[in-house]
Amino acid sequence: MSTTTDVDTAAPAVPDPWPAPVAPGAVDLTVTLPGSKSLTNRLLVLAAIADGPSVVRRALRSRDSLLMAGALTALGSYVDTSGDDWVVTPGAFDADASVDCGLAGTVARFVPPVAALSAGRVDFDGDPHMRSRPVGQVVEALRGLGVAIEDEAEGLPGALPFTVVGSGSVPGGVVTIDASGSSQFVSALLLAGARYEHGVDVRHDGKPVPSLPHIEMTIEVLRAQGVAVDDPGSTGEPNRWVVHPGPVSAVDAVVEPDLSNAGPFLALAAATGGTVTVRDWPRRTTQAGDRLREILALMGCEVDLTDDGLTVTGPPAGTLTGIDLDLGDVGELTPVVAALCALATTPSHLRGVAHIRGHETDRITALATELGRLGADVVERPDGLDLVPAPLHGGTWATYADHRMAHAGAVIGAVVDGVLVEDVATTSKTFPDFAGFWGGLLT
Repeated sequence: MSTTTDVDTAAPAVPDPWPAPVAPGAVDLTVTLPGSKSLTNRLLVLAAIADGPSVVRRALRSRDSLLMAGALTALGSYVDTSGDDWVVTPGAFDADASVDCGLAGTVARFVPPVAALSAGRVDFDGDPHMRSRPVGQVVEALRGLGVAIEDEAEGLPGALPFTVVGSGSVPGGVVTIDASGSSQFVSALLLAGARYEHGVDVRHDGKPVPSLPHIEMTIEVLRAQGVAVDDPGSTGEPNRWVVHPGPVSAVDAVVEPDLSNAGPFLALAAATGGTVTVRDWPRRTTQAGDRLREILALMGCEVDLTDDGLTVTGPPAGTLTGIDLDLGDVGELTPVVAALCALATTPSHLRGVAHIRGHETDRITALATELGRLGADVVERPDGLDLVPAPLHGGTWATYADHRMAHAGAVIGAVVDGVLVEDVATTSKTFPDFAGFWGGLLT
């Protein structure tokens, strides 16, 4: 079947659990995907502390990005989200505010360093699942940089909820953190660091930092706005990043398609032996999702990047090859990759992703549980999963309020009849009306 489809941001109600549609055969699809959440939210943060009005073009309209826009507006900037291009007007951070983080790690981690520039009290809280996600390294780092934070009244120390008690400025300087739980701990400090009196000199001490491409993304957007950044290559020291104090120029940037959200669509080609083209795939990018090109090629797919986009053609249905791969730098891809590995004809070993236990849910345990429930032969390891070929069957797939888990369930359901995905609406975190869009491709 051949279809060309664009995203519809309307989100009609879908049944819960959602019967994942089965592909009628090898697909032939061209899709245009929403913008990158990672880029949208980084650009919004910089726009909020820039020296003039900004425009973030083709911004992702999703729960996470709207939460970010709401958080920055609460602080005193104004983010106009009425159009496709979002206009950000910086403002004075001089009043008390409340920030709803939802389940957005970027809001819970990126906004407190900005709130530290406020002259008011800024309260942070979010969804129940967000209270168990690691944030403490950012909290402790800010304290080390001279910021007052109250967090002992409720919950775990360093976790939501907490209050940033601003004084209108941040001394900044040198701070040492353990960023082995999330690269966002580093990015959070770098994004706001140019507005600190002495900038910020972030040093990591601990196990390797995961998802390094996301730090590279942060550095790239900072430099694009005129901020001086020394990375490990220029500092001469591994695990050290320095942002020098200075102005942040106004943002005028176009957001790339979200390449991690491309995962389930490209996986559809791999699983059905069909062809999927994702339009506007950048020739050069810091997005972690770009590694899908390598991963899918290792699994037996043909991968072709042209001016039109990225085209993936899967091997004949039922002949996917398993992989042995360290996904430490691209952990967010693990759910969809694990779903494909469960459909492969040879064993797979996914390693290096212990940190995804602290994502929206413990993704390693969740994947082992849900894949096993559908018949997969899967073994949970401390830092990943081992999968051996086994026949799969229908059943209920829990998502644990995790959009990537919903994507994985949809991929399995495209080739296994009778898969029911619970709470598929959780995909609104980064992809408006994913269920309607996906269903439109397969009907």
